[in-house]
Amino acid sequence: MKIRPKRLRQGDTIGIIAPSSPPNLEQLKRSLTFLEELGLSYKIGKSVENVYGYLAGTDEERLEDLHEMFADPDIAGIICAGGGYGSARYTDKIDFQLMNECPKIFWGYSDITFLHTSMNIYSEIVTFHGPMLASDVGKDTFSDLSKKMFQQLFEPMELHYTATISPLESLSTGVARGELTGGNLSLLASGIGTRYEVDTKGKLLLIEDIGEEPYRVDGMLNQLRQAGKLEEAAGFVIGDFKDAEPKKRPISLSLEEVLDHYIGQLGKPAVKGFKIGHCEPHFAVPLGTEAVLDADNLTLTILPGVE
Repeated sequence: MKIRPKRLRQGDTIGIIAPSSPPNLEQLKRSLTFLEELGLSYKIGKSVENVYGYLAGTDEERLEDLHEMFADPDIAGIICAGGGYGSARYTDKIDFQLMNECPKIFWGYSDITFLHTSMNIYSEIVTFHGPMLASDVGKDTFSDLSKKMFQQLFEPMELHYTATISPLESLSTGVARGELTGGNLSLLASGIGTRYEVDTKGKLLLIEDIGEEPYRVDGMLNQLRQAGKLEEAAGFVIGDFKDAEPKKRPISLSLEEVLDHYIGQLGKPAVKGFKIGHCEPHFAVPLGTEAVLDADNLTLTILPGVE
């Protein structure tokens, strides 16, 4: 059982970090109003405004921000400004014991998946796959449902996803129960063969991505298949795959055919169509808590992520 961080309260301070690429600072500034509306104060990490090529500062600077926010007793939770690329560059230097001893809310997605997976394994804490400040919150397209999902940080609540939120479709029927894990498919695939590869044994595997054509999704799922990760999973929560249309290969299998080949034919409960990922609305979920996927009735129920 993973450690659930303490819930947020009005007046708490949130740490803002950029673990990967430089965020859009204008959109980040606009997002701060939303935090204030939630009754939260904030502290911005030192590397957030840094630019080191395609990274928000050097590995050492971004890692220092991460460590300082977890170590600071005045910081109640950490929300990432954005994703991009680069969090995996310093994962082998993370002080996971610090995170285990000072568990707190950690929220983000996309490239942050590598951090989610490593924290879930080595710190044994629940983390949150949800929209980020500069990438999502600071945009005009940020939806009411996406805003509402932040309430799970203030009060322990079960999350219930049904077809009333978005059209859902079963790839394979049945009911599966297990810890929810996963996130961005590209990052899950890149972790295979490392100490930070996703543990799917008996778990519900969440996958989502953006801008990946069917042949690319095929390759990543094949990598997970050959590593035994698909066979070990109890079921599959298939999120949004934005911009997955074929471009380089106009004669192509469809994304649906690829998903059916690797996941549907396993005969394990699997449902696609969840608005989880690079999309609006973005249904934020805790990773590391127990969940039930009912592929017969097209529902996903997730236990609370905070205590």
